[in-house]
Amino acid sequence: MNLAPEDVVKIARLACLKIDEDEIPTYARELSTIIDLVEQMNRVDIREVPPMAHPLDTVQRLRPDQVTEQDRSDAFQATAPAVRDHLYLVPRVIE
Repeated sequence: MNLAPEDVVKIARLACLKIDEDEIPTYARELSTIIDLVEQMNRVDIREVPPMAHPLDTVQRLRPDQVTEQDRSDAFQATAPAVRDHLYLVPRVIE
């Protein structure tokens, strides 16, 4: 797929990017290459491929679920300007 210069300008505007006029042909060529690659990947038959959570067949090491630090919330909240029911009170920013 070959992108037209107008397409590149539109994509840049949608992405809130400023590009120079002399770079538009380069971006058009590179974006077209990316779109061609995506189209090529979409043509691959993956019906027999099982879904995976991770590309590598590894097992995550887990640690015991134990408390390793003491609760210091009272010390932290003692220096806060405003606290109620163990929650920090902040000024309203949305009306």
